[in-house]
Amino acid sequence: MLPEIVRQTAIKFSNSAAYISQDGNKITYRELDQISQEVAAWMGSKGLGEGSVVALCLPSCIEYILSYLAAAKLGAITAGINPRFTNPEKLEVLEVLRPNLILTTSDIDSSKLNNVEVEKVQISAASGEFMPNNRIQNQTINDLPSDPDRAVCICFTSGSTGTPKGALFTNRQLQAISTIDTGGAWGGAGHRYASTEFAHVGVMTKLPWLLASGGTTHLMEKWRAEPILRLIHDNRIAAVSAIAPQVALMLKVEGADRFDFSCVKAIVSGGALAPPELVKAGRDFFDAPWSIRYSSTESGGVGLGTSLDADDQEALHTVGRPRLGVEASIRDDEGQLVTPGEIGEIWLRSDAIMSCYWNDPLSTKETIIEGWLKTGDLAFQDPNGCFHLAGRINEMFIRGGYNIFPLEIEKVLSAHQSISEVAVIPRKDEVMGEIGVAVIVPKEFDNPPSLEDLRKHSQEYLAQYKLPEAIRVVETLPRNTSDKIDRLKLREYEDSQ
Repeated sequence: MLPEIVRQTAIKFSNSAAYISQDGNKITYRELDQISQEVAAWMGSKGLGEGSVVALCLPSCIEYILSYLAAAKLGAITAGINPRFTNPEKLEVLEVLRPNLILTTSDIDSSKLNNVEVEKVQISAASGEFMPNNRIQNQTINDLPSDPDRAVCICFTSGSTGTPKGALFTNRQLQAISTIDTGGAWGGAGHRYASTEFAHVGVMTKLPWLLASGGTTHLMEKWRAEPILRLIHDNRIAAVSAIAPQVALMLKVEGADRFDFSCVKAIVSGGALAPPELVKAGRDFFDAPWSIRYSSTESGGVGLGTSLDADDQEALHTVGRPRLGVEASIRDDEGQLVTPGEIGEIWLRSDAIMSCYWNDPLSTKETIIEGWLKTGDLAFQDPNGCFHLAGRINEMFIRGGYNIFPLEIEKVLSAHQSISEVAVIPRKDEVMGEIGVAVIVPKEFDNPPSLEDLRKHSQEYLAQYKLPEAIRVVETLPRNTSDKIDRLKLREYEDSQ
């Protein structure tokens, strides 16, 4: 799928800029096709072919896209390794992956990886000089026969609760994702910015339609709020794509009123639930509707979503309904449908969900049941058919025999006027077994709300047994490489006390 699309973009969008780096380095759609062909020839000289595995330990740069496309032209499988991983984390992922070739910008000790071949990639600082040491010119690459079941990419989960798992996707799933996201449309895109690392499912499985849209993607070496706002202003970007904490940082930029955001038609967020007060503030800031998306790596980055024209009940308090082409249900521990309003696990079914976990048949069998994906996320469904998240299965704790869902409490606490961010974590208790600790980032660190303030604020919305029984004030909440709150680290702190 990808080879054909990049060939078509070279014809349709030829000299239009496909990607522009932060320092102004750009590559056109024609160059993207031509240079990836030369990189494919180089990879072929290294013995790579259909079914080979290439690991990209690269930053989110033009060379990453070229390498991914080159591997696809050979029928090889590409796995992106999050550049924010530490060296031990990278090695852990690579041991699971067992690649045939690693492309990297830094040294990697391959002695623990059966001495797999490691090649350095030079990140270009001048247009036309991409990957000069990883290209072979004037060599023909035979077109691959059409095969919807050919494996294309592996996307690794964040690994916040254990060893990262790699979700495998084929041409069939990438086609389904393009259909769900865009209906298979070509052209029509303007400028956009890369809001996530390229190793993320949001790029790996969506690259076909991102290319087919013919847009120009602006790259940032490191995400920062003020430069993103400037990009939106300067390039008249129509969609603000971000996770909720990124939007919160945008709202804090001083002097943001100097920018013109009349170009913005929508805010789309995923990855982390957006508190109602943030959604309201974001809509006011950009004068645009906000759609919250819910998905996972394993679902291919598609799942549920709130409508852009939703009323406040849906837009502020839910993750919406299944998107077109997606089925969703809520099940109990036995896999049976729960009664409406009851909390259970979200199961998803669509043509986009992963084929399997790479090299992990046991986890695959536990996660995919008769075509349904068990997400591990808890939710309930309201009478209007909207889904309300209640946290992760492994985040739930039990206080005095009652199941406590942290996300339910966090939604209430986040509306407190003195709280910027909050996470509710269990702490062991001799009487109750476990109690809830509110770990808060106050808006004014020297003047945080008291535990009594939080309980008084929450008692109108939560049963007594759900109210936090301890408080811990921090300057920031720890985050993992996917920018989600690192609850494992917070729990480790509580367990050590």
